[in-house]
Amino acid sequence: MSLKEKIIKDLTAAMKAKDSLKTSTLRMIKTAITNRQIEKGSVDMELSDEEILKLLQTLIKQRKESIEQYKKAGRHDLVEKEEAEVKIIEDYLPQSASIEEIQKAVEEAIIETKASSAKDMGAVMKTALAKLAKTGKLVDRKLVNQVAREKLQST
Repeated sequence: MSLKEKIIKDLTAAMKAKDSLKTSTLRMIKTAITNRQIEKGSVDMELSDEEILKLLQTLIKQRKESIEQYKKAGRHDLVEKEEAEVKIIEDYLPQSASIEEIQKAVEEAIIETKASSAKDMGAVMKTALAKLAKTGKLVDRKLVNQVAREKLQST
């Protein structure tokens, strides 16, 4: 079963269960998938699971940015709604790489690239992200960047 089929099946189940938050979130995901298909050329052209995962990551990133803005504006009701949406979307993503795995990949990348300063950040990021991609886990690029920056400053 493809990821899109799973989302549609879960949408139907959420509608039957009258779970309004999950229903609206899954409808939003389904709409985003359809919009991406249209951008690619046709609604009939199916997206691969990898493309859908990238789309879901984008949706999560948008929600997290919204959460920050709502916190600054003191809109805690909207913060809670966005956080709940993030949790629903994350259910469809693979497991995230742990901080330990990220630190290990960055350390190996620094050794491989013989990086010595922040000038070598690009090479370290490229190598570390390639290593983490091989694990098949979800990677927070911002966190990888932060870890790489800290490690390069301490060398």
